[in-house]
Amino acid sequence: MDDRRLTRARVLRLAGLAAAGLGTAGWPSVSDASGGPAAVESGAISCVLTPEQTEGPYYIANERVRRNITEGRPGTPLLLHLAVADASTCKPIKGAAVDVWHADALGNYSGFGSGSGSRTFMRGIQKTDASGIARLQTVYPGWYQGRTVHIHVKVHVRGNVVHTGQLYFSDSLTDAVFRKSPYSKRPRRTTRNANDSVFVNGGRKSLLSVRRRSGSGYIASITMGVHRS
Repeated sequence: MDDRRLTRARVLRLAGLAAAGLGTAGWPSVSDASGGPAAVESGAISCVLTPEQTEGPYYIANERVRRNITEGRPGTPLLLHLAVADASTCKPIKGAAVDVWHADALGNYSGFGSGSGSRTFMRGIQKTDASGIARLQTVYPGWYQGRTVHIHVKVHVRGNVVHTGQLYFSDSLTDAVFRKSPYSKRPRRTTRNANDSVFVNGGRKSLLSVRRRSGSGYIASITMGVHRS
């Protein structure tokens, strides 16, 4: 995948489709007559603009295509259901590569600082299925100085990067998760959503929809609408 062919396309997220476990039944039904850019503009298809956000300093290109990115590191289990749709029709895109990376429970990024012994934990790529959904298995991210809790994401379509963003959690959920080990062994976090310099520039539109997972942990979902080129 060649990030040099980055397209600074507008990136949108579908309203109301961030529920966990999205399937084909969850997507709007769009006919040839009612779809297309005109339908989006008229409001016949409801899409919400979502700003692009910085990739930050910890991106490593060409990560592994895999579902489980934890490499055995501890933390509260988290399943990511990340959906990708065509912003012109609101239809799911099959075969988009969804690239994620984030800090581990102790706030370390692989390849940097205390995490420099490995370049791969909490990093990975999954292709979207016929329903437009990429599923990854990870743990709830930890915090590090100056940032609220977040997950980085890039979406690649046909080798082009069509979205670079960050995904967020509600502070109340993070507070609950951080009361348990291994998060509770660390000092209290210093940055929350409201005083995070990146979140305040559109992060509210990138909040994950989260529900408890049967057994333990959580399932977090969001839908990202993109232009293919």
